Amino acid sequence: MDMSINPHLSEGAAALAEQAAPRRGALYRVQNAGKTSYLFGTVHVGKQAFFPLEPQVTRALADSTTLVLELDVRANDQFQRALARYARYAPGDSVRRHLSPETLQLLEQAMARAGMSLAGMEQYKPWLLANILVGAEIERHGYARSNGVEQYLLSTAMRQRKPLRELESADYQLSLFDTLDDAQQEAYLRENLAELASGVSLKKTAGLIDAWSTADAPGIKAAWKTLVSGDTVSAAFMERTLLGKRNPEMAASIEDIMKTDQVAFVGVGLLHLVGDNSLPELLRERGYQVEQLY
Repeated sequence: MDMSINPHLSEGAAALAEQAAPRRGALYRVQNAGKTSYLFGTVHVGKQAFFPLEPQVTRALADSTTLVLELDVRANDQFQRALARYARYAPGDSVRRHLSPETLQLLEQAMARAGMSLAGMEQYKPWLLANILVGAEIERHGYARSNGVEQYLLSTAMRQRKPLRELESADYQLSLFDTLDDAQQEAYLRENLAELASGVSLKKTAGLIDAWSTADAPGIKAAWKTLVSGDTVSAAFMERTLLGKRNPEMAASIEDIMKTDQVAFVGVGLLHLVGDNSLPELLRERGYQVEQLY
C-alpha cells in the first residue's frame, strides 16, 4: 500500500485500511504465451477517500514488474511544450478572431462565473478553454487531479522501484484536439458551455466517477454510452478519436510490452475498457486470454 496517501497512518492501520477498501473501477487479467499482465481502469480526477485501492489491485501492482500508464502525469515540461504547439494561437492571434460574437459572449460569461478572465487566456484555442472550464467545474465539486488514480499508482510504483512505461505522450494526446477545425472547435466549445450551464457536464463526470468508485459495471457502461452518444461534435470526437483511434494503438503497444515484460500493470482511463472497440475486446481479437476479475 502507499503510505503517502496518509503518512500519519501506522503500517498496521494502513494495512487495515487497504483490506477494508471497496472495489473500484474495473480490473482484467491478460494472458498469452505464459505471460500475465493486468489491465485496470482509472479516473484522472478523484478524492482522497478513494485510496488506498483494494487488495486485488494492490496485489496485482505489487506482483508486476512494470507500471504502464497513458503518460507520465508528472512530466509537466513535456505537457507545456505540447500546449504551446497545439493549444495556443500564434503570436498576434487570439480566440476572439475565431469565434462568433455570440459564442464569445457566452464564453466570457462562463469564465466570469468560474472566476476567470478571458483577457489573460485569449491565446488559447476553444477546445482548451472548454476543457479548462469543465475541469474547474469538477474541482469546485470536490474532485482533484492530484487525487487521480495515476498519481496513486505512480507513487506506489516508485516506492516499489518499478519502472514506468508510457503508451502515449502529451504531444500526441494534445495533437488529437488540434485535428478539430475552427467550426468544430467552436461547436465543441458551445456544447460544453451549454452543458456547464445546465449542470449536465457535472452530472456526466460525477456519474462516471461514482460508477468507478463502486466498480458498478452497468453504471460504467451507462456513463460511457452517455459520453459517446448523440449528434454532437463532442460525442463524435470522443467515440471516433479519443477512443476509436487510440484504442487500437494502445492495444498494439500493450502487445509489444507483453512481449518483453514478464508482468505489466497497465492503468488506462476507464472508458478505454468499455464497448465493442475496447482494449479487452481488441486484445481478445489478437489472441490473448482476457478475464474480467471484476
